[in-house]
Amino acid sequence: MSVSLGKGRFKELGKTRLGQGLRKLLGPIALLSPAGIWLLLFLVLPTLLILDISLVPGLRPEDVGGAYGLGNYSQVFNPFDVNFDPVYLQVIWRSLYYAAISTLACLVLGFPVAYWLAIMAPRRWRNFLVVAFILPLWTSSLLRAYAWISILRPTGLLNSFIGWLSSFIPGVELPTQSWLYSATAVFIGLTYNFLPYMVLILYASLEKLDISLLEAAADLGATPRQTFWKITVPQTLPGIAAGCLLVFITSMGDFVVPTLLGGASSTTISRLIYNQFLGITRNWGLGSALSMVMILAVSLAISLLLKYGDRDSVKEA
Repeated sequence: MSVSLGKGRFKELGKTRLGQGLRKLLGPIALLSPAGIWLLLFLVLPTLLILDISLVPGLRPEDVGGAYGLGNYSQVFNPFDVNFDPVYLQVIWRSLYYAAISTLACLVLGFPVAYWLAIMAPRRWRNFLVVAFILPLWTSSLLRAYAWISILRPTGLLNSFIGWLSSFIPGVELPTQSWLYSATAVFIGLTYNFLPYMVLILYASLEKLDISLLEAAADLGATPRQTFWKITVPQTLPGIAAGCLLVFITSMGDFVVPTLLGGASSTTISRLIYNQFLGITRNWGLGSALSMVMILAVSLAISLLLKYGDRDSVKEA
């Protein structure tokens, strides 16, 4: 009798523990399932579809299918391929070049602003100043690009200002410049678009700077330059890395600014992918291969950001 009671209690205890385990398991599943389904439908499956299309050389919309291979990738990277076109590599390097210069410009311009906001600005005005600085982000990037077109075009505000300025210099006529549809216009547009992101991340990093270390360095006779390079920069280096990687990723994949401000001579990888899918070429296989190259580059940059960047600064920004 006691043996049967012991077995019954053991079964009840097992059922109770099993129920508790299921409840603990079902709770996280219920919370994560909406996001998991969303990621599966709109991130994982499209990426796998792009990968599948990229492995079919020369696939076009009217084609039913074809043999799998690496012909699309070979067409871009293999100079010994009969279909190799150096234009593709030139476009990729141009995209990297635009992204690198724009990132450097954002860092040079954004660090002093972020330092002033985090250290020198009155505390009661800091939130207002930060909001005022990121105010352009509340408008569409398309509208901001068109605004720069009105500034940089031959009859735009910039050349009008140069002409007005030359009227005050007797005998000297300052030449107007062809700013629009050039690499300079692309740099200006990308820097303007992504400078607030850099400032926000650097501001979040500089706000956590230990001011007592700066004061101690000054008491020990360190010059402002020595304090900046030996204390400020090392402490904010993760924030600098996070800001640079974020700006580099977004500027490399930007489509609006190079298209509207750079024209055909400033084609980037995003415009090249667009041409393969919706342009005259209609080579979906090659466009998918270029998309996979872009995805791999962005994934690598995000991995570096997670490893070396300041995660708290990115979250706060």
